[in-house]
Amino acid sequence: MPAPAAAALVFLSSAAVLVLEILAARLLAPYVGDTLETYTAIIGVILGGIAVGSWLGGKAADAREPKGLLGPLLIAGGALAFASIPLIDGLGAGLRGAGPATTTILTVTAFFLPAAVLSGVTPVVIKIQLASLEETGRVVGRLSALSTSGAIVGTFATGFLLVAAFPTRPVIRVTAVLLILLGIGTALALKRGRGVSAGGAIAVLGAAAFSFAAAHPCQYESAYYCAYIEHDDDRASGRALILDTLRHSYVDLDDPSHLEFVYTAWFGDVTDALEPDGDPFASLHLGGAGFTMPRYLREEHPGSTSTVLELDPLLVELSEDQLGLELRDDIDVRLGDARTAIEQLPDDAHDLVIGDAFGGVAVPWHLATVEFTDEVARTMTSDGVYTMNIVDYGPRDFLRAELATLQAVFDHVAVIGRDGAFDDDPGDAAGNVVAIASDASLPVDEVVAANRDRGRNDVVLHGEDLDGFVRDTRVLTDDHAPVDQLLTPRPTG
Repeated sequence: MPAPAAAALVFLSSAAVLVLEILAARLLAPYVGDTLETYTAIIGVILGGIAVGSWLGGKAADAREPKGLLGPLLIAGGALAFASIPLIDGLGAGLRGAGPATTTILTVTAFFLPAAVLSGVTPVVIKIQLASLEETGRVVGRLSALSTSGAIVGTFATGFLLVAAFPTRPVIRVTAVLLILLGIGTALALKRGRGVSAGGAIAVLGAAAFSFAAAHPCQYESAYYCAYIEHDDDRASGRALILDTLRHSYVDLDDPSHLEFVYTAWFGDVTDALEPDGDPFASLHLGGAGFTMPRYLREEHPGSTSTVLELDPLLVELSEDQLGLELRDDIDVRLGDARTAIEQLPDDAHDLVIGDAFGGVAVPWHLATVEFTDEVARTMTSDGVYTMNIVDYGPRDFLRAELATLQAVFDHVAVIGRDGAFDDDPGDAAGNVVAIASDASLPVDEVVAANRDRGRNDVVLHGEDLDGFVRDTRVLTDDHAPVDQLLTPRPTG
């Protein structure tokens, strides 16, 4: 085999493995969320596939004529890439829910075999290229370097270019087609056309057919989220924005003052307690999604200004096109990660900060640390209030850690949740809570009164009671913020 052809096969097959690895997260996210556990499972499974494929590929190359293996390996890799889409969509609906077991099962089912099969190409090519023992080191080193280079290019091209420019499934399908064509061309060039059997052709066509027939779980897709707009059957003007596995926002197209989700109503309790006469706020919003709270402030506190830090441009587009958002001078949207975007904001500028940014089921770890909280405090006035949506179940270790982190920055901290949410066994009361933090005294009694006016019977924990709940929990820092490990997702089933 000519050296350039050998180099191209090794480079392209390795690049394809990493294209699949990066895109695996987007296929999985609608069913298991976009968390550290998702990426851990993907990386571990793909590395396992690479290891097994390299071993078995080398073993097969020693056992039979290696030139007859290359075409079938590439064609099988393409067919398995096609199959990853219906496998995820078919199994994901039944295994939906965050957790390491579910994520690992789905990843193994859909991506272990394509990674293993494609990783078998490199040792087979090495076997073909070895003419004598005297050049073993040079050949193995060169082709191993090319394999790694292909993986690097596949990683950067997918993460920086393909994900942003194209939907996930077409990229996987195009990758599959290119692998199949490369396999057919390789088999013909090596005069091993018989390796493309009738049975293999049927398998390839079947995988492709199932891939194109698989129902797309996303109504809209961006580089970050699989998004849906859901109409409320009980409220004609109600719309919910669903991102991956979670309902992130709810807006009433006819009534911006309507706060459907309990935690947004708690945000409303805080704003009503702070400004009962409807006076305006200079507010900062960490996360925009459906822009529920900026619209609420516009309606209930006329004259308010809202600076919104939103990562995903698609959510701004959906809010304008599907959720009735009108961007006027009072709402300033700044696209980008809140951790870096907040550094551009002035000191002492906001008397209200609303934190409602989520990556999957958790607050992104870099928005939960004491260093980020210091940045939030820097942008606030001396009597400004930071309210933050937090979701946690089970032992609520993440909730305790985040409250401890807020206590490390602010003089006064409270938290509002359902009746029983802070008991040793919260049961159904666990889930969303809203933390409230400020260097000024908090209007706890007023928050409770506003809550009662809404017909709720929720609980505000503060002072010694809050200290007893938080106990000696460790503060989250940039150096140690295991948010995904501390958090317990909502139980499924």
